[in-house]
Amino acid sequence: MPLTVLVVDDSMLIRHTVCRVLEGRGFAVESATNGVEALEMLSSLQPDLIVTDLLMPKMDGYEFMAELKKNPQTATIPVVVLAGRQSSEQKCDDRARWVIYKDIDIVTQLQRAVETILPAVPQ
Repeated sequence: MPLTVLVVDDSMLIRHTVCRVLEGRGFAVESATNGVEALEMLSSLQPDLIVTDLLMPKMDGYEFMAELKKNPQTATIPVVVLAGRQSSEQKCDDRARWVIYKDIDIVTQLQRAVETILPAVPQ
């Protein structure tokens, strides 16, 4: 049974790109457009990894990660953050295991993050 990844991003292009890369590597992938939608999905989904944007409507990535850490059932799920720019002022605290910058090759960064966080997964 493949590992599951939840991708949370309000950008359809970024969401589609990340989902395609992960599906191509054999993951089962679910997606949401914001933190509120993602939290609702987590009531019936236990992903092995979450990839989330920081700036989204309704509930941003910071609030979403805070909610994840409050719940014992989701607190230990590794999180990869999609940040706008490497030089941006966006701060990712210890709630994220890895940061991917959208202004640099997303595919290569995502592959490195997955290999590091989930090393037992066949590449």
